[in-house]
Amino acid sequence: MNDLTAPADPADSNHDAHRRRLLLVTGLAGAGRSTALKCLEDHDFEAVDNLPLDLLPHLVSGVSVSAPRALAIGIDSRTRDFNAATLVARVEEMKAERALDVRLIFLTSNEETLRRRFTETRRRHPLAPDRPIADGIAQEQRLMEPVQRGADLVIDTSDTTIGEFKALLTAELGLSARSDLAITVLSFSYRMGLPREADLVFDVRFLDNPHYDPELRPLTGEDERVGKVVEQDSTFAGFFAGMTGLLWPLLPGYEREGKSYLTIAIGCTGGRHRSVYVARRLAQWLEEKGRRPVLRHRDLGRSVAESAIAANAAGITPVSGTSGEAGRE
Repeated sequence: MNDLTAPADPADSNHDAHRRRLLLVTGLAGAGRSTALKCLEDHDFEAVDNLPLDLLPHLVSGVSVSAPRALAIGIDSRTRDFNAATLVARVEEMKAERALDVRLIFLTSNEETLRRRFTETRRRHPLAPDRPIADGIAQEQRLMEPVQRGADLVIDTSDTTIGEFKALLTAELGLSARSDLAITVLSFSYRMGLPREADLVFDVRFLDNPHYDPELRPLTGEDERVGKVVEQDSTFAGFFAGMTGLLWPLLPGYEREGKSYLTIAIGCTGGRHRSVYVARRLAQWLEEKGRRPVLRHRDLGRSVAESAIAANAAGITPVSGTSGEAGRE
């Protein structure tokens, strides 16, 4: 595989820094073009798929002058007016433009892997809609052979997971290594339903409920007084240690499999005290471990509003308590 990160000449390094990066992603159907484009989007590329060849010069001319971001374009045998020789010639023309840093990436897989992927997804091969899959694969291999020969980088995705493929592509292109897993810690109320986006759900309704303390009831899990009561529950320490012990080995496993988003939901009855505090503690723990979670309290605002309405109806002045500085009267 070619080294795509080293400049051809050290004297050109200053010029290279100002060139627009353009990646043309092509290859065999089923070899991972769509996955590659999504991966590049995660690395701040603008991605365009199935671009007709006759539109390629017009798009690239705009990129070379004004586009602030790198661009990735997906092209394969299904593209309108596709011709292998024309594609290779267009790539060579674009490489001659000093404002562009152009690379042609070709994705391939062995016949058995491609056949299995088409069978699992129940897709027809684009070149053999009314014939066996093997016929379409063989025809496309012959059609794309000149493109593969002219590619700067050829990646074989046979028997690789999505996560392994993304890691390989990232390494080969010299993209910055980073975690693709965006973690959200979400508190919620069971009365208002399970969050649809939740990947993992922890039920903390077994913990002592500050709701039954008249002084703590108007406060929330953002208040340290509520947190102190929750932590004093004899089961809290063991639960929290078990939850974090379960989560920590899962995170790199999710990343290896190519998962981009993880939502960890913490639920209690009202979504105001226990779930809010435990979610806050979990987000803090993840930050201490070097992660950057997003903390959300889905039902906290609604719970506070409902309490205020009930208090007003009863002629009671509600106590504001969304932080450790909550006032009292």
